[in-house]
Amino acid sequence: MEDKELLSGRINELSNKAFMNSYVTHTQFLSQSELAFFYEILREKGISTNVKEINGAKYVIYGGREDTDRAVICFLPDYLDEEGFMLQEKAEPEIVSCIHVTPVNKKFADELTHRDYLGSLMNLGIERDLTGDIITDSTQAYIYVLKDIAPLICNELIRIKHTSVKCEEINPADCDIEPEFEEIEGSVASERLDAILAFVYKLSRSESQKLIEAASVFVDGRTAYSGGYDLKTGSRVSVRGHGKFIYLGTDKMTRKGRLFVRVKIYK
Repeated sequence: MEDKELLSGRINELSNKAFMNSYVTHTQFLSQSELAFFYEILREKGISTNVKEINGAKYVIYGGREDTDRAVICFLPDYLDEEGFMLQEKAEPEIVSCIHVTPVNKKFADELTHRDYLGSLMNLGIERDLTGDIITDSTQAYIYVLKDIAPLICNELIRIKHTSVKCEEINPADCDIEPEFEEIEGSVASERLDAILAFVYKLSRSESQKLIEAASVFVDGRTAYSGGYDLKTGSRVSVRGHGKFIYLGTDKMTRKGRLFVRVKIYK
């Protein structure tokens, strides 16, 4: 659902249904670029992001855990507020579930990556918008999915690469691993994208610019076309062949006028 007009129509439909029929409605999982479209739609409608209401229906952006890359937009009936929705989902999930994937025999298991898990889901014919974040370590994975698709995945996902696996549907709150980050800080001339890329990946500004010109850099899920773009605090940046990071913003300025910035790099 990458087309903004399609997303806008879907949002109007779902928010109206929630308001008129008094039940929770929701989108499929949206990527960072699609969520960026959503915020653009709000601005075009003149709706403040602080209001969190469309067509009379309150909305919640939820991915099964805090700080997710992928999330669904849930529209709430008038009897339910965000706090009540979150308590309800944590106690008895109805929208987002979680699948815990572990090897049948750890001794003979491959070291599986995010790409391996995602590829196996795609091979089952599971569309990407039915699945959210995939959190992994060297021995297991937690896959956030729409509740309706969880039983199918648990039944059908039995092998990833050369490793036999078993799946168990669990409450999203029971995921016991977190994405690993390394936080770094240092000084840059400005918050320009090319300057931050050079700092994070120890590149020259010209090397950073070449990555941007090759359409290899994505900010909040959308292709970056200019190194002159100033990053905003909280921006998520992905660079093909290098990895991804979250820009945490500036702390202070040095005596020479350079900015001290902080970044969280995904390991």
